[in-house]
This record gives sequence, C-alpha cells and structure tokens, in this order.
Amino acid sequence: MMGSEFVMLSLVPLLIGVLAAIACALPGNFLVLRRQALIGDAISHVVLPGIVVAFLLTGVVSSIPMMLGAAGAAIVAVVLIETIKRLGRIEPGAAMGVAFTALFAAGVLLLEQSDTSSVHLDVEHALYGNLESLIWVEAEGWGSLLEPAALAGLPPELARIAIVCLGVLLFTLIFWRPLKISTFDEDFARVLGMRTNAIGLALVIVAAVAAVAAFDAVGSIIVIAMFICPPAAARLMTNRLEVQVLWSVAFAVFSAVIGYVLAGHGPLWFGADDAVSAAGMIATVSGIVLALAALYGPYRKRSGAPAEG
Repeated sequence: MMGSEFVMLSLVPLLIGVLAAIACALPGNFLVLRRQALIGDAISHVVLPGIVVAFLLTGVVSSIPMMLGAAGAAIVAVVLIETIKRLGRIEPGAAMGVAFTALFAAGVLLLEQSDTSSVHLDVEHALYGNLESLIWVEAEGWGSLLEPAALAGLPPELARIAIVCLGVLLFTLIFWRPLKISTFDEDFARVLGMRTNAIGLALVIVAAVAAVAAFDAVGSIIVIAMFICPPAAARLMTNRLEVQVLWSVAFAVFSAVIGYVLAGHGPLWFGADDAVSAAGMIATVSGIVLALAALYGPYRKRSGAPAEG
C-alpha cells in the first residue's frame, strides 16, 4: 500500500487531514487556555452560513469568497454572543450555545432552500467532508511528486489547506508574545498598551479561516474535534505554553494519521466489508487521546491551574 496505490488513493487525503488538524490545533491552544473552547465549536458551526452566503453571492465554490464569508460569519457570531451576554445577562457558555446553534440552523435552511445541486455542497458534506474522495488521479507513483503535469492534477483542497496552515503558523509565531500575555493576564496586557479586544478578534478570525479551509475537505466533525481535543490533551501533559503547543501538534498529527488508517483498514481487520468515515474516525481517535491524557497525564490533577508562559 506504500507504492503507487498509496500515492494515488491515500497520500493527498492523509496530508489534508494532517494539515487541517494542525491548522485547527494551533489557535485551539489559546481558545482552550482562555476558557473559550466552545468558540471553536461555534466557529465550526457558523462558517456554514458564511460559506453558503458566499456561494449564493458569487455562484461558485472558490476559496477566497468562502474564507471571506466564513470570517464575516465569525465576526457576526462574536458580536451576537456579546450582545446576548449583555442584553440577556446570561453566562458566556449559554450565549455561545444560542448563537452557534441559531447560525448553524440558518446555514442548514439556506442549503436546503438553495440550488446547490450543481456543486458538492450539502448538509452531509458539511458534516463529514469529502476527505476520502480527494484522490490524486494523475499520480503513478512517488515519481509523480517531481512531475509538473502530475502535480497540476493535485486536488485544490491540498494547496488551500497548506497555505492556510502556513498562515496560521506565521500568525502564531509573529503574535506569540501578545497572544501569550493577553491570554494569561489581560489587565497586564492592557497596561503594556496591547489592544486585547483586537487580539481576541484576530484569534477568532484566524480560527475561522482555518475552519473554512478544513471545512470543505474534512467537514465540521474534525474541525470541532481538532480545535478542542489536541490542545486540551496537551494541557494535561505540561504546564508550559511552548511545550503545550508542541504536544497539541503531535496529538493532532497522530489523530489524523491513525484515524485515517483505522477508517480504511480497521473494519477489514475485524471482518467487516466496508470502511468507515475518515472524519468520524479521526475525531474518535482525538477523543481517545484526550481521554488517555485525562487519565494518565502528569498535570491531570492540576488542569484548573493556568499554564506557565
């Protein structure tokens, strides 16, 4: 399976799964530490109406309009959450729940009432993605990695998620200090002159861009799992932020690789005839990793304490 068949059928989906997991896990660390993990869940839901509105306005499934639509939807969600919190005087978790369920339901209604039959955009696609179908038809073996004609036939989702993953990494590195300081001590960050509200909004927008880049290929299931599970598991392994980020990336990559392999081959090992959803299995593996970290992680008894910078 590591020859031409692997390159054609599994290499690209595996790379897309890994890059999507990393792109979601990096901002997920700060969302978890800010006790805003549900925002990751909210983002993965609110990108749906943003994507649908972008499609209805442009008539095409294109990465730039989709990302702009998702970013706009994320901003709307943040404003809506803050409005509900202040007007309704309810706790943040409830406000997030109201906002993201309402927006996701609106996205589902738009999908059902819109003519999306000419493109691969539907409710099932939004949930599970189409990871298994992203094969590299032009590939004839590892040598195709050096052939321009074969590389031109790579699924566009790979380039899209690779660019976004690189952008998320650069954002994390460039704004590491303000992100870290504002995450652990927002008042001190304000004293230093940092615009904490802008930093928080930028983090949400970056997370939204990562979500929409992964959304088309892997669906909302992986997006939700990768925003929360690897960072939460990493938080139980260390008390230093730098090490936590490294752990979260390692957990994300492990979940993507093992989940994809188990989805395709696991049922066959137990005598079943069909494979299972790669998105569902990757999310399941990430949940198992979190459960193991909660049981055996060295910092499981101190998970309520803030991490060290």
